[in-house]
Amino acid sequence: MALSTNTSNDLLFRLTAKHPQGLANYRVIVQSAAELGDIQNSPSVSMGPYLITSEQTRLLTTLSVYSLRGDSREKLRLLYMNATALRIWKEMGKQPTEAGSQHRPPHAATLCFGVPFSE
Repeated sequence: MALSTNTSNDLLFRLTAKHPQGLANYRVIVQSAAELGDIQNSPSVSMGPYLITSEQTRLLTTLSVYSLRGDSREKLRLLYMNATALRIWKEMGKQPTEAGSQHRPPHAATLCFGVPFSE
């Protein structure tokens, strides 16, 4: 009986190559110091009232936004938004600077609005 030399990482890399979009659940949004000067650029402050006034409160259980401190004035805060949160953010007239995508937020990121990610 021959043993396979493939590792679980080999399998993961093959699967992500075949389905790259399926694993990127969160878009990374970069916010600068200038953007953070406006409190309305904080999802935890502005998204709730927007959902209420636009009568979309049913989406509260599907939104997921995490936050992580950046490392420069141009990247002062990183937001990790799922597709629903990003759609709402854009509906609100925000023009997010997208810097990539990933399967889930980093462990150090803090949930700042919505519900935790689930799989």
